[in-house]
Amino acid sequence: MKNLILTVLHILLSSLTYFSNQNFYKMKKTLFTILIFAFAASFTILEAQIKTPAPSPFCKFEQKVGLTDVTVEYSRPSMKGRTLFVDVESFGSIWRTGANSATKITFSDDVKLEGHEVPAGTYAIYTIPDPSSWTIMLNKDLTVGGNVAKYDEGNEVARFKVTRTRLSEPVETFTINIGNFAANTAEIALEWGEYHVPINLEVNYDDKVVKAIESTMGGPGRGEYYTAARYYYDTDRDLAQALGWIKKANEVSERYWQMRLQAQIEAKMGNFKTAIATAKKSTELAKEAGNDGYVKMNAESIAGWTAEMN
Repeated sequence: MKNLILTVLHILLSSLTYFSNQNFYKMKKTLFTILIFAFAASFTILEAQIKTPAPSPFCKFEQKVGLTDVTVEYSRPSMKGRTLFVDVESFGSIWRTGANSATKITFSDDVKLEGHEVPAGTYAIYTIPDPSSWTIMLNKDLTVGGNVAKYDEGNEVARFKVTRTRLSEPVETFTINIGNFAANTAEIALEWGEYHVPINLEVNYDDKVVKAIESTMGGPGRGEYYTAARYYYDTDRDLAQALGWIKKANEVSERYWQMRLQAQIEAKMGNFKTAIATAKKSTELAKEAGNDGYVKMNAESIAGWTAEMN
């Protein structure tokens, strides 16, 4: 309200400045116009400041299943004394599975829903409710929302049926839950009224764990050796250690940037003759890769190190 008053006052004060340059008749006419504009603007501002609760409040939650992140975003309608699939939605028709915009689910990794492969990504959840079973559809198009007449089956990544069960106590507000966790499975549950619609979710964390074990047990890789050597060189730490690491990186696989770092470390240790030979090797690799920048840098370094030797 304070901002509203200040806005109106600002408009009126601005009008007074204008009036000083107008005759009386024009001033009355202009004042009337400006006052109308000021009050219209004030009501617009006041309306924009008023917020009311959404009939179907938005909900977003994240759940870790195994090593996979699952995120659900949806709006939650309530029964409000109505009969589901009679007064609200209809059996046999596509439902957005919520309210307002599309209900979305995101998987950080590839998963399986009721045995159906679903790639990592974000999808809109649509359903076709029936008295005994529901059809579940995951769709790549997130823009359809409640305009189901534009629903395109060609954008589906999965479609399957699940058997619904009956809840002992009705749920007033539509709810999506993830629970019933096992080693690599969980249940995505759609609940509203007396309806409980379970969807089996299966994740594969075994491959990730095995790769992590193999990587850790196998010791550092070429990239880790290079990064460690680079840091030691840049921060003037133990150069002998840095040289040992960069040589191990090149033993795994020679790269022109790794060879250049090895040459730089050797030169910094005063081994200019060895550094020049290593820089020449870096130059050969850079030429093969088509990297003229490294060719030029190596040429400049070789010239400088040669001068240091003389």
